[in-house]
Amino acid sequence: MEDRTSGHQELSVIVGAMTQATSSATGIVYRESFLRHNIRRGHPESPLRLVKIREALDAAGLFNILVPVEKWPAPLAYLLGHHTREHVDRIRRIPTTGEIAELAVGGALAAVREVSEGRLRNAFCAIRPPGHHANNTGAEEGFCFYSNAAVAARYAQRAHGHKKILIVDWDYHHGNATQNAFYEDPSVMFFSTHNWYDYPGTGDPSLGGARDGSGTNMNVHLGPGSTDRDMLSAWDRTLLPAVEKFQPDFVIISAGFDSRKEDLLGSFECTDDVFSRMTRTLMDVADHYCGGRLVSLLEGGYNVDGQARAATAHVSTLTD
Repeated sequence: MEDRTSGHQELSVIVGAMTQATSSATGIVYRESFLRHNIRRGHPESPLRLVKIREALDAAGLFNILVPVEKWPAPLAYLLGHHTREHVDRIRRIPTTGEIAELAVGGALAAVREVSEGRLRNAFCAIRPPGHHANNTGAEEGFCFYSNAAVAARYAQRAHGHKKILIVDWDYHHGNATQNAFYEDPSVMFFSTHNWYDYPGTGDPSLGGARDGSGTNMNVHLGPGSTDRDMLSAWDRTLLPAVEKFQPDFVIISAGFDSRKEDLLGSFECTDDVFSRMTRTLMDVADHYCGGRLVSLLEGGYNVDGQARAATAHVSTLTD
């Protein structure tokens, strides 16, 4: 493992030493209201996911040191800046879920605002439903209703003046809606590690963006049984050299913990340690290029105890 990840470790140390963040506080976006969304009894994207994350953060002594993100903006105008009116109208008509999906976007926007305005160094958004599969179909796609990361990225640009956004998606499943949102856009770099052959069947590594966005879309296929070593090797080989050229102003993580071992819907063998290491590297990138600005959005993770441990490793590193 040391041979294949040494470059990753060295770059993290070098980047982290070059620039300090402007704030030391880590924010948390969380509301009990998110527990009201339930697709159906026994569904893997269940309220228990957040219950277990909250319990794990409490047990680790983390929840009380996180800064609650308050005063969430009304997200409708920003939703309509990305999704079609027809899509939004249809989602809004879904009882309970329509309201909670919109609330999740509002929480993500609030985190971006607080980090952009310097009141927080970074933030973790314990939100649901997830978002990286939501296109404009007017219905749920892959448990997703609105494209949380994409809307947050546009908000960071339009409301807070950030010019270049890096979105890193380490979910087991490809963030197809995020890719679709920015495929021709040179101002947003999207990097995804995923199993190309699992749902949604997108994420072909040959797809690198189009027109002005050529080179800013990066898909890395990892097969069943992929490990921490495979994940970090993909970052060393593909992500970190591209980031050096792109030089983002803001970092967004689509933090899916179904890439952890023993997940119900994933087949990777990644451990909690890799989530700490990936988090540390992206914090170093954010420190170097973005004044520390980083927002993490919960995506998948369906072994509720396992994803809670992985999320705790992630949040613990954010507060470090």
